[in-house]
Amino acid sequence: MAHAIEQFSDGSAAFASAREDAWHRLGTVTTDAMTAEEALSAARLGGWQVRKLTLTARELSEDGVTSHEVDRFYATARTNPVTQATDILGVVGETYRPVQNEENCEILNAIADESGAHFETAGSLMGGRQVFVTMKLPQGMLLNGKDALDLYIAALNSHDGSTAFRLLITPVRIVCANTQAMAIQAAKTSFSIRHTETAKGRIAEARRALGLTFTYLEEFERQAERMMNAELAEAEFKKVCDELWRPATDKDSARTVGNSVRRDAALGQLFTTAPTQAGIRGSRWAGLQAIGEYIDHYAPAKDSYARAVRTVSGDSMRIKEQAARLLMV
Repeated sequence: MAHAIEQFSDGSAAFASAREDAWHRLGTVTTDAMTAEEALSAARLGGWQVRKLTLTARELSEDGVTSHEVDRFYATARTNPVTQATDILGVVGETYRPVQNEENCEILNAIADESGAHFETAGSLMGGRQVFVTMKLPQGMLLNGKDALDLYIAALNSHDGSTAFRLLITPVRIVCANTQAMAIQAAKTSFSIRHTETAKGRIAEARRALGLTFTYLEEFERQAERMMNAELAEAEFKKVCDELWRPATDKDSARTVGNSVRRDAALGQLFTTAPTQAGIRGSRWAGLQAIGEYIDHYAPAKDSYARAVRTVSGDSMRIKEQAARLLMV
């Protein structure tokens, strides 16, 4: 399943979206904005009762099977919302504390109360191992009167021990849904909250994170407008791209050379003629947008899920952040 949205035995899917269909055509689409509780209910994220179970190792020998209790590690499990069976999700350490999807409601409602955000999507990925909720802030940004950005808060959690509870602040371009990654000094776009925190501590941390978020957004807007007012020649844009991706040489294989030529052509087209750069063309901001758009939409990927994961992966974010550092003024 390329999109990784969880599908249950009764044909339903663990996904909900407010007002708009998702590209994968799965889950529940509501006619109005959702509360946190409505989002979790529509996406079938309620009643999981995520818990820790003791682990036993089984050793096979000529004498039969010997069982050994595993110290300091546990399996995480949930109650399947359709079959009521127990699903094993992952392996965690002894200090890990499951954060129920319902507990996330408290955190997300606290954020919504502070910011006026409303809930857009919620869902489960990879058999319940990861869950997500996105909220749209009531006001976006119009940079220099030219480039419109919506602003979203994405709340991500894992039940397999792979990640902390995270809040991501994402400005999204309306024209191409291209997420931004700005490396702004002393401001962050991502906040992690440990599973060892209490519920009260997580809410306090989320409120603190939200305050820092608005500081980040103010700096983001100032930096983006400076870049929008700074010219960028095509030759200079090519130099930036060459720093991000090593140019092919005659010592490289034919495949590597071909990939390099196609990448350079796509980046050049995005910077010079793509309609997504209309109104900002020829600026350092347009250069950053072209690089981000290439990574998110044009760079080769084996399927839609791989492309979606790559968009927010560490390597992609590092390239975007390096591009931002090279293009900032």
